[in-house]
Amino acid sequence: MKIDFIIKPLTKRPAWKRLQAHYLQIHPLHLRQLFADDPLRGERFVIDAAGIYLDYSKNRVTEETMGLLINLAEECGLRERITAMFTGDTINVTEQRAALHTALRAPEGVRIMLGGVDVVAEVHLVLNKMAVFSERVRSGQWLGYTGKRIANIVNIGIGGSDLGPVMAYEALRHYSQRDLTFRFVSNVDGTDFQEATRDLDPEETLFIICSKTFTTLETLTNARAARNWCLQKLVDKQAVYRHFVAVSTNAEEVTKFGINIDNMFGFWDWDGGRYSMDSAIGLSTMIAVGSDNFRAMLEGFYEMDEHFRTAPFDRNIPVIMGLLKLWYNNFFDAQSVAVFPYNQYLKRFPAYLQQLTMESNGKHITLDGACADYQTAPIYWGEPGTNGQHSFFQLLHQGTRLIPCDFIGFCQTLNPLGDQHDLLMANLFAQTEALAFGKTEAEVKAEGIPEWLVPHRTFEGNRPTNTLLVEQLTPKTLGLLVALYEHSVFTQGAIWNIDSFDQWGVELGKVLAQKTAVELKSADEPQLDHDSSTNALIRHYRRFKK
Repeated sequence: MKIDFIIKPLTKRPAWKRLQAHYLQIHPLHLRQLFADDPLRGERFVIDAAGIYLDYSKNRVTEETMGLLINLAEECGLRERITAMFTGDTINVTEQRAALHTALRAPEGVRIMLGGVDVVAEVHLVLNKMAVFSERVRSGQWLGYTGKRIANIVNIGIGGSDLGPVMAYEALRHYSQRDLTFRFVSNVDGTDFQEATRDLDPEETLFIICSKTFTTLETLTNARAARNWCLQKLVDKQAVYRHFVAVSTNAEEVTKFGINIDNMFGFWDWDGGRYSMDSAIGLSTMIAVGSDNFRAMLEGFYEMDEHFRTAPFDRNIPVIMGLLKLWYNNFFDAQSVAVFPYNQYLKRFPAYLQQLTMESNGKHITLDGACADYQTAPIYWGEPGTNGQHSFFQLLHQGTRLIPCDFIGFCQTLNPLGDQHDLLMANLFAQTEALAFGKTEAEVKAEGIPEWLVPHRTFEGNRPTNTLLVEQLTPKTLGLLVALYEHSVFTQGAIWNIDSFDQWGVELGKVLAQKTAVELKSADEPQLDHDSSTNALIRHYRRFKK
């Protein structure tokens, strides 16, 4: 399928103009009024599919709003874009690649051809190799250089090679093998490596080096620090064979580093870093939870993939969530989105979503090379409930900014402790209710509050939220949730007509840093040709460094 990316500018489309006119009608309406006019609203503005119950009734929308948003998606060719992604078309146009991460979770037997190769068959070859290796580590068959069992696994990566694995490990810690210790190193700040390894024994430690090219500056710097740390005790360079494995596509660099090529786990250029936690980048996850649980996570990904691919837009959870984010971002000028998982295991989920959303859609150039005359990616942030309630929820309730929120809750806890889970979920439901309906001046006065204090105790409400309810946090439901947000991001990017799969903005700073690093390390005073601010900062740093 060939997609024509030279399309009519978004803000010139009839559906966009209809939404602009509709916004003027909707903006004054309060959620109190919307619920009063439609007592069954909370049962109608819901989708129950693919193991997730989405309640989007507490959004500032009507049926007309949703119809207009869906019309916009259709005008922008979202259905065609979805088909193009799933069939391996070159939708990452600036890098001339497919974005075929959905192939990573396709079951055996499904055929997806790319360049004459069945990529699903290749994926399962790597998965099987990962499973064999993971079981050897988990069972104690894989021994370190001195014959000791591996007890510690340290994943070294950055970006998607770190955020995905660390999020998945924390999310699935309940299912992990508890006699194994897992650490994650990403920051080139030496403190990150030192603190991760301070209490570990090199004889019992396995490092997983995750870098597609095996040239990523931060990752290779930490990898060399790990090799030095290991050899300080083990001395023999042959020890690297037993204590280092690689997730990469660059066999030459992996070999040069000293890693046995048999211990390299590959992936593909059509798999972007922030979409790779279900590839070999997830090797640490598989070691932690076992291959069966890892494959269950892939089943969750695939189930959401199929829902996104086949469900009509008005019953499609990722599409509806993507359209709602666009509605607030582009028409209400809401510049950020908050995500609150009411589950401590998902404490790293908001950080994971930050990369997924902002690296994907943080672009101002459209696919046809024009400057977008509309906002693209909002800022994502969040913390687990109930922690956030005691830090920044004050701003959500009474601040001057409109911040749409996603609340994620689970009907069953993995760690029953008295009635604490009921209390946790009571807080989730109460927060969405309070954000939607607030507390009127009349209600505050009826409580006998002094007149001067009434304005301070009044809550405007009308703050939009989505609530996602899932039965229980399992490997499968984690896959469902991650894929949901992946496809929600894609939905927005398709309508904004941007490339959600490149990240050129990440590269500029890296290139400049390589030049500056030489200047900072130089024994002689370097000739600086930066701007006056950067030159002064470098000189100041060099003085204090000495």
